[in-house]
Amino acid sequence: MDFNIAVIKGDGVGPEIVNEGLKVLDKIAQKYNHKFKYTNVLGGGAAIDETGEPLPKESLDICKASDAVLLGAVGGPKWDNIDSERRPEKGLLALRSGLGLFVNLRPATMHESIKEASPLRSDIVERGIDFVVVRELTGGIYFGERKTGIEDCIEFAYDVEKYDENEIRRIGKKAFETAMIRNKKLTCVDKANVLDSSKLWRKVIKDLSKDYKDIELNFMYVDNAAMQLIKDPSQFDVIVTNNIFGDILSDEASIITGSIGMLPSASLRSDKFGMYEPIHGSAPDIAGKNIVNPIATILSVAMMLRYSFDLEEEAKDIVDLSKLPEDASETLRIVRIGNYDACACIGLHVENTSEIDTFKIISHDYDEEKKVLRIRFKLIKQ
Repeated sequence: MDFNIAVIKGDGVGPEIVNEGLKVLDKIAQKYNHKFKYTNVLGGGAAIDETGEPLPKESLDICKASDAVLLGAVGGPKWDNIDSERRPEKGLLALRSGLGLFVNLRPATMHESIKEASPLRSDIVERGIDFVVVRELTGGIYFGERKTGIEDCIEFAYDVEKYDENEIRRIGKKAFETAMIRNKKLTCVDKANVLDSSKLWRKVIKDLSKDYKDIELNFMYVDNAAMQLIKDPSQFDVIVTNNIFGDILSDEASIITGSIGMLPSASLRSDKFGMYEPIHGSAPDIAGKNIVNPIATILSVAMMLRYSFDLEEEAKDIVDLSKLPEDASETLRIVRIGNYDACACIGLHVENTSEIDTFKIISHDYDEEKKVLRIRFKLIKQ
């Protein structure tokens, strides 16, 4: 099968992590006889430097003509002091609105290999963390009316939170559908005790629930939700919320799972088109040092294969984090052995076994379908 992918490497570590993601896609293409055509387009700070705009029209047009978009990261201190309407982040907002990407899926999963990196108490971590934040992406305060000015010699500023029922209904439908294929539990997070917009959210979500009678629906104020994510994240399965609350809660989720470098995201619309990116930022302080963790980008690639291309087997084949030992650190990399295998790894590698001391083979297995022999061993002497 042939697919066209618009690639926005962006700023900071963006080019490094995207390059690793493309290597994985190349291996998938080779193994499963697919063709992925990549078109590099400008976005973010890199686009500002070259064109003066965070998202040139040509870039948006190329993205619209593609089957999916792979994004690295945008922004950095280099562009902090330019006009707010031309900052790199404005390019990201323009991408979301221009492509009609109204839903953002951010899975938060605690992997056994990095549970020690979580700031939560061990007894809380042991209950498990596995939920999805379904965030509305093209409405609310980030896209509402805003103004900064001076009135009666006093400086003021405001931003408007506005939603209509159709915007809430379409994101609510996505959330219910997501809950249907998981554990059939949905939590709507709002601030309905204060905000009229949140009261409308509750009204619409309650109305939608009539079509999803198998779903256990509950509502939670955002301040309580922020606390409950720390107190007992195992109670959540699918969380649906507005743009700003989803932005904050999904970042909180990334920390409690142990590493922001491990979490992918998918921005979708009503068809199969989507934009895929890690949830972390551009990390300019480590850019160019070849130490950034690319796992979140690689997992975002897996989401692309699953949601936009319907390639479930290929998505599962990318990386299996369950292979990592329990004492694995939060920093790992993808190691490829020729065209035979690719796996997440935390350890050192040697050219051949003569570089190590005595070792013992502890197990082995052979995948007949994939024609892969995997041998596991442990060092006896070092």
